[in-house]
Amino acid sequence: MPTLEWIGKEKVINHHQDVAYRVLERQYSYSAEGQTESDNGSENMIIHGDNLVALKALLPQYEGKIKCIYIDPPYNTGNEKWVYNDNVNDPKMKKWLGDVVGREGEDLSRHDKWLCMMYPRLQLLKWFLTEDGAIFISIDDNELYNLKLICDEIFGSSSFIANIIWQKTYSPRNDAKGIPYETDSVLVYSKTATWMPQKLERTEAMEARHSSPDNDPVDWQSGDVSAAGAADHQGMVYAIQHPITGKLIYPSAGRHWKDEQSQVLSVMNEWAEYELRDIHDEQKRASLCNLDETSVRAGVCAIMLKIPLSESQVKAQQRYEHGNWPAYYFTGNGKGGIRFKNHKKTETGKTSTNLWMYADVGHTDEAKKELKSIFNGIAPLETPKPTRLINRILHLATNADSIVLDSFAGSGTTAHAVLNLNKQDGGNRKFILVETEDYAETITAERVKRVIRGYGEGNSAVEGTGGDFSFYELGDVLLLADGNLNESVGVDRIRAYVYFMETKKTIGEKSPEENDYFLGTHNQTAYYFYYEPETVTTLDDSFLATIRTRADGYLIYADRLALSADDLRKYNIVFKKIPRDISRL
Repeated sequence: MPTLEWIGKEKVINHHQDVAYRVLERQYSYSAEGQTESDNGSENMIIHGDNLVALKALLPQYEGKIKCIYIDPPYNTGNEKWVYNDNVNDPKMKKWLGDVVGREGEDLSRHDKWLCMMYPRLQLLKWFLTEDGAIFISIDDNELYNLKLICDEIFGSSSFIANIIWQKTYSPRNDAKGIPYETDSVLVYSKTATWMPQKLERTEAMEARHSSPDNDPVDWQSGDVSAAGAADHQGMVYAIQHPITGKLIYPSAGRHWKDEQSQVLSVMNEWAEYELRDIHDEQKRASLCNLDETSVRAGVCAIMLKIPLSESQVKAQQRYEHGNWPAYYFTGNGKGGIRFKNHKKTETGKTSTNLWMYADVGHTDEAKKELKSIFNGIAPLETPKPTRLINRILHLATNADSIVLDSFAGSGTTAHAVLNLNKQDGGNRKFILVETEDYAETITAERVKRVIRGYGEGNSAVEGTGGDFSFYELGDVLLLADGNLNESVGVDRIRAYVYFMETKKTIGEKSPEENDYFLGTHNQTAYYFYYEPETVTTLDDSFLATIRTRADGYLIYADRLALSADDLRKYNIVFKKIPRDISRL
C-alpha cells in the first residue's frame, strides 16, 4: 500500500505515545436548572485544552467505547482571519512543532505542518472506536488527498468506507476566481472492514411510491420478476402460461425469472391449478439465452395449466376481482404481463449514498443563521457546520445509547445535534467535546447551555432540549518526568490509571468486605495497589491477611517486597514496585 512521506513524519509518527497523561479537572456542571459547582453526574463532557493531550486523558475511561467520532479539523486554507486559526501557523502550533519536530519545524511547508498536527491525533482517535464504530472527518480539497493517505495508513485501506460529497452552498460566488467550490468532503473510516451504516428515516417520496390498488392491507409497488444473466441461469428461463389468456410468457431476452421455480409454481397455484411440464421449447429458450439450440440446457420444464383454460379463466378472473392478489400479479386488468408486489417494509429505511445535498443536510449559510439565532444575531465563528449535517451522521452511526466524540469541537454543533436527536427519539446518546481554543467556554459551552435551556424570543423562540454536561480543564500530569507519582492528582485517579494500564478496563466500585487497596478482578486475577502518600508500603504476610477476594492469581503493587520467591509462587502473586513498574500510557 502506498504511504505518504513528509518532513517531520519520523518525529511525529509515534508522538502520541510520548504525550504525558494528564488528569481532567471538572470546573462546573450545567443542566436546564442552571450551573452548579457540584457534580451533577453528567456523562456529557466539554473539555478545554490541547486536543492531543485531552484525548490521552480520556483514554483510560473511553478506549474502545466511542461508537461515532466526528471531527472538523482545520482545512489548512491559509486564511488567517478566522477565530479558529485555519492554517495551523499560530504561535501554539509553532511551539508544538518546535518541541516535537525539532529545528526542522521552522522550515516545514504548510502541508507538512498540517500533517504533523493531524497524524498523532488520528492515531489516538482510532483507539477510542468500538469494534462497530466509525469516524467522519470533514475536509476540503486543500488536504483531502493527504488526509486520505494517512487515514489509509492509520485505519487501514480496507476500513475506508466512503468519501461523502457534501453540497455546502446553494449559491456559489460569481466573483470567485477559477472554478467555484460548492462541495466539501466527509471521509468515513471504520474500526473494522465489516462496518455497515444504519438506514436513514423513510422519506415522504418513498412512502408515496407505494399504494394498494388491490386492497392489500400492506401497500406495495410494482417490481420486476426477472433479472439479468439468462445464459448463467438457464434453469430459470422457461415459460409461464397465463391463466386467463393462455399465452406463454417468457422473461425478456437475456434475463431469467428471479425466484426459484418451486416458489413461482407455488404462487401461480394461487391463481389456478398449475404443474411443471416439459414443452420442448429449447429453440425459444436458446434464443433468450443467446445460445445455440444444441447447447441450451435440456429438460427445463415450463409452468403450465393443469386444468382446461376455460376453468382457469373463471378462477383467475374471480381471484383478480376479489383483490389482495398473490405476490405475482398480472398487468392490463389481469390480462397482461407478470409483475410482483414489492411490499413496503416499514422497518427498512433509506440507504445513504455518498452524495449529500444541502436540501437534506443543510449548508454553510444555514449553519451561520443557526449560530446567529443562538447568539443574538452574531455568528462568533465563521465556519460552523449545520446541525442537520451532524444529524445525518448520527443517524448512520449511532444508536440510542452511543457515545459521540468531537475533538475539534468549534462552536459545539456536534453536542447540539446529539441533544436534538435525543429529544426527538428519547435516546440517551452522550457527547464528549474537546476544544483547544480559549473560546471553549464562551462559545462552545455557551452554545450548548443555550440549546439545553432554549433560545430566541417570540415566534423565533426555540424550545430547550434539556440535558446536561460538565466542563473540564486539563489538570496536572499523573507521572512526573522523574518517574515518580504526582500525588497532587489524588489517590483515586492514580488507582484508576493503574487498573486501566493493567486491564484496559475502568475501575469499579470496591466491595465493602475488601481492603482499601483492592482495584478489581479481571480474567481471574485480583489487582491491588498498596499505596499511601506519606508511608512506605510493604507487601508482606500481614498485608496478605487483609485480602478477602479469592482468585486464580494476584497482581499487587507496593513500595517494597518482604515475601520470598517461594511465597510468591505459592500464592500465585505477581509483585510490581511503585513507581518503577507503573506503565506510561
